[in-house]
Amino acid sequence: MTSTSETASSVDSSTPRRRGSRARRVAEAARAQASARPVSRPNASLGAAGPSRAVLVLGCGALANELKALVKDASDSDSEGRGIDVECLPAKLHNRPAYIAGEVRARLDRLAQQGRTYERILLGYGDCGSAGAIDALCAEFERAHAAGNGPAMTRVPGAHCYEFFAGAADFARLSDDEPATFYLTDYLARHFDLLVWNGLGIADHPELAEMYFGNYRRVVLLTQTCDDAERARVEACARAGAERLGLPLEVVRTGYGELADAVTSVRLDPPARQSAAPAGGSAMAQTAS
Repeated sequence: MTSTSETASSVDSSTPRRRGSRARRVAEAARAQASARPVSRPNASLGAAGPSRAVLVLGCGALANELKALVKDASDSDSEGRGIDVECLPAKLHNRPAYIAGEVRARLDRLAQQGRTYERILLGYGDCGSAGAIDALCAEFERAHAAGNGPAMTRVPGAHCYEFFAGAADFARLSDDEPATFYLTDYLARHFDLLVWNGLGIADHPELAEMYFGNYRRVVLLTQTCDDAERARVEACARAGAERLGLPLEVVRTGYGELADAVTSVRLDPPARQSAAPAGGSAMAQTAS
């Protein structure tokens, strides 16, 4: 939300090594786009005239449900009653990582024009296959913030949503156990046809399935929901997707993982960021299907 940004132009950063050249082309495209597009400075009106809200969480549309749930919990527990707004960019950027940083900037510019200002911004993205463009954007805003111009900006730690849902250590273990793994989250499982089957062009060109997924050996669903009925629905969607790919499915229950920690910490006043207890972190329950 992974990023699934680099399998077959961008579905998964854990693509088997035979596809290294494709990943390099994605990275080169991101760098080319960044260099071809003029980079403006952070908009001074964001936070310059006094914040209308304390925090903006601006994230991937594939994380919308999780971010809204976490922000609601964070807002309810904020004794100072400060507001946290949530904005999400289109989930289709999941498969187009070279465009994420530019779309983040465009959304922030639009919010500034609407007079919506903030003290802090949390990007609900990892690197997500952006070839460092998201980190560069955060660094740009942080430099401006240090100079008294605009809000602070950070992103969720980790390479992609798979890593911060599973936790860095557990995701590394999963990857080491089987590098040729295709990962799904709840959102990707529910929207498998939209983002994978149709999004990668397989529906129109079935021969692409072997090109994209021929080297994979399993599908792993990293599931966030605690609701039994919803989990059953998500697992059924993931199983159907895995069957279409001709791969076995394993289910790993992660909860919100390190995404919860990021949302909890961002509501605290900088620089005194207190350490929060892990919320749904690294203890994972795993089943095979």
